[in-house]
Amino acid sequence: MPIAVERIAIPATSSVDFGAVVSNIDVEHLTDEDFSVVYDTLYRHNVVVIKNQTGLSPKAQYELTQRFDPISDSYGHGKTLDAKRSVLHPDLKTVPHQPQVQIIGNGFIPSYEGLENFKLVHPHHKKFHRDAIPDADDLDFTRFFRWHIDAALYDLMPPRATSLLAVSVPRGRRQTVRYDDNTGDELDVPLGTTAFVSGYSMYDMLSEADKEFARTSRVEYAPHPYVWMSQAKSRTDGLGMLSEGLELPDSELPPIEDSKILILPMVWKNPVTGRLAVQVHPSAVRKIHLADGSVIDNLERVREIVHNIQRPAIAPRFVYPHDWEEGDLVLFNNHGVLHSVVGAFREDEVRLFRQCNMAASEAPLGPEAVVVAAA
Repeated sequence: MPIAVERIAIPATSSVDFGAVVSNIDVEHLTDEDFSVVYDTLYRHNVVVIKNQTGLSPKAQYELTQRFDPISDSYGHGKTLDAKRSVLHPDLKTVPHQPQVQIIGNGFIPSYEGLENFKLVHPHHKKFHRDAIPDADDLDFTRFFRWHIDAALYDLMPPRATSLLAVSVPRGRRQTVRYDDNTGDELDVPLGTTAFVSGYSMYDMLSEADKEFARTSRVEYAPHPYVWMSQAKSRTDGLGMLSEGLELPDSELPPIEDSKILILPMVWKNPVTGRLAVQVHPSAVRKIHLADGSVIDNLERVREIVHNIQRPAIAPRFVYPHDWEEGDLVLFNNHGVLHSVVGAFREDEVRLFRQCNMAASEAPLGPEAVVVAAA
């Protein structure tokens, strides 16, 4: 049977305009022709779901992910996960025989892919947000943990694509995401969803003046950003940090090489469609470089600018909360969407996922890049 591509089913109340399901494809033995369909679908729909992949090997998952950037062979965060102070450190374990693939989830795992008797901890917003949901409401209500792009943001370029495989998924209850930002916004979600929003919609809904500002500005990220932010706390909507002077000074970070500090466009171009996306990791941003050569380096001001640009696009009707089923393999365009971990689990609710992404071999396409295959 030929490969089939269908739009993800979206409720009538939703304004989500991305996402597709790909069927009739053998990911374990992927041909070049089949991959060309997956590639085109990813960049046109930005989130791709391939069902019934429970038996997919870590090797095949890595090979699929790497095909989006064949030159790259380094995990997207490189060795930064070894830094014990990093906010990422507790959340991932590595597949011993396929080190580009990480294991994430929640609960005790007796044995999996060469690891024995280990415990996974799902990121809980209490670890990262200053103001937490009360304990009494914790299993009924939750937050977006941290809106982000997958990227080290120091030395290594942001991966082009990320793959997530659901191996074990607890089901049966739902939660309500509370924004708690005085808007009254809430979103009903499946337990342990991964939430996605479109950077393209984020750009499209800006005013013409803000579009020009975004197109002509560049974002500078903090060196070793996940260590730098480790003492700071997030906004309640998960979209960036509060400015309380808690970031670590350069003197307390691992050694810094100025040549490895990333300064990237605020807007990235889709290599297939030519659409423009606002792609900024709001928690890691430190400075904004303007078109006239000046630099906004007041951290509180930088964060306010970025939040004002991004916040409209995470309103409930623009969020796609994927309802995971065991065997779901989800690919997402890491140069075109932001995503967030969501949810609060009981200790006995076991969630086991595999994640893979590769640090890109080149910087993202800026807004002025020429895309031959634009459509």
